[in-house]
Amino acid sequence: MSTTTGKINVQTENIFPIIKKFLYSDHEIFLRELVSNAVDATKKLQALSAMGEAKGELGELFVKVAVDKDKKTITISDRGIGMTAEEVEKYITQVAFSGAEEFVQKYKDKTDAVNGIIGHFGLGFYSAFMVAAKVELITKSFQEGAQAVKWECDGSPEYTITPAERESRGTDIILHVAEDSLEFLEESRLRDILEKYCRFLPVAIQFGEETKKEKDAEGKEIEVKQPRQINNPNPAWTKKPSDLSDEDYKAFYRELYPMNFEDPLFWIHLNVDYPFNLTGVLYFPKIKKTFEVQKDKIQLYCNQVFVTDSVDQIVPEFLTLLRGVIDSPDIPLNVSRSYLQSDGNVKKISSHITKKVADKLEELFKKDREDFEKKYEDIRIFIQYGMLSDDKFWEKARKFALLRNEEGKMFTLDEYNDKVKPIQTNKDEKVVYLYATDVNTQHSYIASAKDRGCDVLVMDSMIDPHFINFLESKLENTSFVRVDSDTIDKLIRKDEPMPSKLSDEEKDALRPVIEEQLPKEQFNVMFESLSETEAPMMITRPEFMRRMKDMSALGGGMNMFGNMPEMHNLVVNTNHPLVTKIVSETDTDTKKKLIKQTADLALLSQGLLKGEELTKFIKRSVEMIN
Repeated sequence: MSTTTGKINVQTENIFPIIKKFLYSDHEIFLRELVSNAVDATKKLQALSAMGEAKGELGELFVKVAVDKDKKTITISDRGIGMTAEEVEKYITQVAFSGAEEFVQKYKDKTDAVNGIIGHFGLGFYSAFMVAAKVELITKSFQEGAQAVKWECDGSPEYTITPAERESRGTDIILHVAEDSLEFLEESRLRDILEKYCRFLPVAIQFGEETKKEKDAEGKEIEVKQPRQINNPNPAWTKKPSDLSDEDYKAFYRELYPMNFEDPLFWIHLNVDYPFNLTGVLYFPKIKKTFEVQKDKIQLYCNQVFVTDSVDQIVPEFLTLLRGVIDSPDIPLNVSRSYLQSDGNVKKISSHITKKVADKLEELFKKDREDFEKKYEDIRIFIQYGMLSDDKFWEKARKFALLRNEEGKMFTLDEYNDKVKPIQTNKDEKVVYLYATDVNTQHSYIASAKDRGCDVLVMDSMIDPHFINFLESKLENTSFVRVDSDTIDKLIRKDEPMPSKLSDEEKDALRPVIEEQLPKEQFNVMFESLSETEAPMMITRPEFMRRMKDMSALGGGMNMFGNMPEMHNLVVNTNHPLVTKIVSETDTDTKKKLIKQTADLALLSQGLLKGEELTKFIKRSVEMIN
């Protein structure tokens, strides 16, 4: 054949400046695009061979990436189907760039439109010009008697096609790297890109060399250099679950997240072919009580090509607490395969993944409840977050979501309601769930509740304030109150309060004397007629204000509550003998000292007595003992 020259068939001569400018911020993807094309060419050859249309032995199939710093070139080679001169003309020079002028006008001021170009306009190959001043393509078709050809372009619309020499079928793409992209001649940079985007491509990807130890004919250990394969062409999600052991899944988890040293708790293998194609493996890691920045995220692939680990549009937000891989050719992507476009398919996929996760959790709960309970604290945040944010997940999760009491026993929502309903139903027929956020600091209140036959839940994660509000909205005739927010008799009011040993006049006389001993901006003095066995004075924290502050701390947007000072109630038990003694004490100094000592004891029990006040209390206590 003779040399052919021509112009790339586009309606503007600005194509290369556009590619360079608009893809600059993400120009490393050129390697992903070119390697993916090489893999596609190899897979096509395998398909044609299987159908009998490609004759002869295929031999070893791989894609090779090579860099030459002296020549300033990067070469991507494959042993795939190759192209004839006619195919080069058809697939390389006829760039489907209709409406280019309109496109230029639309995007010329939008630098954030970066990734919206390549591929959508049939430009995957042309991503090469993001880093190359000149591109050579040498290719030979698999067809018998085919002539190798060379296509060459220097970044202008002009190109040449000439006969070339190539022994075997396949394609070499040689990039002559531009001066502003010399970073891509560094082996470490290229290797990072390949490991990011190509480490699970279905054809072996070779880059550089590695040294391995082998034994020679005499049995001596020698070092041998061989091509380094940077990918695993058969990752776990591409296999059947029946072909994988637990150790296989754990090994793949370590492959995905080599810097994570904890095994996952369990996993879900996704395999859907209708109404869309979706495969993957999702892992449940141990989820901490506090939300942490997710370093190890779910990775999205398209036919084993890495796309992104920002999968918010594919899975509901609560599922982003999981880890693993989702692979789907049906997720609509724009040209660079980097940005998702929301449509019905995405919503269906999201809904399906949610259902699969809920089904798996329910299956684990039913299959081995004891084991499920052991793992529950490590996945509790995930389940609660899912119930809060997704109604369909809530409907399923209410069967396996668990509540834990301070004794460490676990109950489903229905089981717990049955347990506490007989004793903790108030006079308005509402079931009162008592809970503690810290079993140590709230121990005295828990003990008091248990003395009355009540049960106390532990709700100690940062999401619990929201979860409590959520459950109150979902469960009929149910309210949650923190065990230290009031006296038990008031928290679960069953009938009229018992009579008080103090008259209203005695209370009115005692109130200002007590208030003198406390900072008014932090404490509100209240009188309650309680059992003689209850403490003479106790500290409670109003449920509404404390709950609002807790929710504000999690970022609920209620800063008006978050900035308010912490308020407490000092509850005086009007039926306690010590209170009666204080009222009848005639010596003013003695009365004040008794009040101060009793109030300080209540503060001390809640960890609220600190600094100078604690020092004074200890000194006063020693004096009173002597």
